[in-house]
Amino acid sequence: MQSQAHSVADKLEDPIKMSEQGIRDLKKDLQGSMQSLAQVKAIAIRLKKDSDDQKKLAKDYERKAMLLLQKMKSGDLPEADAERLATEALNKKEGAVQRAGVLKKDHKQQKAMGDQLQAKVGTLKETISRFETELVTLRARAKTATSMRKINQQMSNADSSSTIALLERMKDKVIEEESLAEAYGDMTDASVTLDQEIDRTLAVPSLAETSDSLAELKKKMGI
Repeated sequence: MQSQAHSVADKLEDPIKMSEQGIRDLKKDLQGSMQSLAQVKAIAIRLKKDSDDQKKLAKDYERKAMLLLQKMKSGDLPEADAERLATEALNKKEGAVQRAGVLKKDHKQQKAMGDQLQAKVGTLKETISRFETELVTLRARAKTATSMRKINQQMSNADSSSTIALLERMKDKVIEEESLAEAYGDMTDASVTLDQEIDRTLAVPSLAETSDSLAELKKKMGI
C-alpha cells in the first residue's frame, strides 16, 4: 500500500482526482450526518412534548380529585364514592408524574446526543470547506508545476552546442557571400571598356570651368 501511494504521488493528476473524490465522500457523510441529526432532534422534541403532556395530565388528575372531594364536602357525592374516585385519580396522577420523569430523562439524553452530533456536523462542515479551499490552491500549483516541468524539460533537451555550431556556419556563409560580392565588384571595375573610360574623363569638370566657378564665388564674397 505504501509503494502504491508513492507511485500515485508521482503522478500529479491522480492525487487531485483522489482528493476531489474524498471531498465528495465527505459531503455524502455530511448529508447522512445531517439526516441523523434531524432525526435525533425530532426524537428529542417529541420526548419533551410527551413529558410536558404527562405533566399536564398529572395536574388534570389532581384537579379532578379535588373536585370529587369538593362534591363530597358539599354533599353532592357520597363519601365512599368520592374517596374511591379521588384515590383512582391520584393514582393516575402518580403514574403520569412517573412517566413525565422518565420522558424528561430520555429527553435530556437525546438532547445531549443531538448536541454532540451537532458539534461533529459543524466540524465536518469546516473540514470540507478547508479541504475545498486547499484543493483550489493545489490545483493551481499543480498546473504551474506541470508548465514549469515542461519548460525545463524542453530547455534541458535543447542542444546549445549544436545551435552555436549552426550559427557559426551561418556566419561563415555570410562572410563568404560578402567576399564574393566584393570580388565581383572588383572584376566589374577592372573590365571597364575604353569608351567608358573616355566618357568618365569627359564627365569630369574642366579646369577652366572650375576656375570660372571660383572667380564667381570670390566676386560674390567681395574678394
